[in-house]
Amino acid sequence: QVQLVESGGGLVQAGGSLRLSCAASGKISSINPMGWYRQAPGNQRELVARINSGDRTIYADSVKGRFTISRDNAKNMVYLQMNSLKPEDTAVYYCNVDVGVVRPLIYWGQGTQVTVSS
Repeated sequence: QVQLVESGGGLVQAGGSLRLSCAASGKISSINPMGWYRQAPGNQRELVARINSGDRTIYADSVKGRFTISRDNAKNMVYLQMNSLKPEDTAVYYCNVDVGVVRPLIYWGQGTQVTVSS
């Protein structure tokens, strides 16, 4: 069983910064891709950033140059540093991990709210 717990969300003014953290427990290794997704009211959940084995990263175009994903394999943690935040970044942010071998097996955290005021 895998559990993910996000923290670090909150209310921030436009232009500000937040750092989200995701603590993972269970059978996770450094080769398992981990990612951050977000969902705003009325919208579908979308990829924000993903970090694969070898620390290869992928970012949504809307956050490139502003957000940075990183992981600490020794602590089973993944982070999302968010700078230059915009009101359109307001959403619930979710952490996930894919521990599948033959096919995807994805676990999600409960989410953390990020609100950016203008």
